[in-house]
Amino acid sequence: MKQVTTLFLKLAVIFIGIPVLALCIFLVPKFGNFAGELYPDIAYMKSLVLIDMYAAAIPFYFALYQAFKLLSYIDKNQAFSELSIKALKNIKYCAITVSTLYLLGMPLYYLMAERVDPPFIIPIGLVIIFASMVFAVFAAVLQRLLQEAINIKSENDLTV
Repeated sequence: MKQVTTLFLKLAVIFIGIPVLALCIFLVPKFGNFAGELYPDIAYMKSLVLIDMYAAAIPFYFALYQAFKLLSYIDKNQAFSELSIKALKNIKYCAITVSTLYLLGMPLYYLMAERVDPPFIIPIGLVIIFASMVFAVFAAVLQRLLQEAINIKSENDLTV
């Protein structure tokens, strides 16, 4: 039963990554071109938008990889180990990185939103920032709970 559940979650991790990959391949270049067309006098506008979005995709995929590793640890009955804590810590840092990169890119998106009616770009950026921070807090809470569980387990092992 446990391996069926983790297999389902592993498939979910893969299926989360596929649409983001499609967005990176098809939509992000169009978004960068759109930014370049809105501000033809700012030559590096397109490059900044592309760098920001692709740079945020790297920690996103690293976090998915860490989630996949975490599920593998659960399959191997190593859920309560330092490896799991390290994976959760990496997921937390990746989520903070994604949020920070989009936060740093918000002035670019604000400039774009000034020339677009309706300004749909800023709410999308804010949703990504907020969602990334929620994931970071969730990973931090899980990391702390797991660390406390490991500490309690090691104390019980020493007592018995």
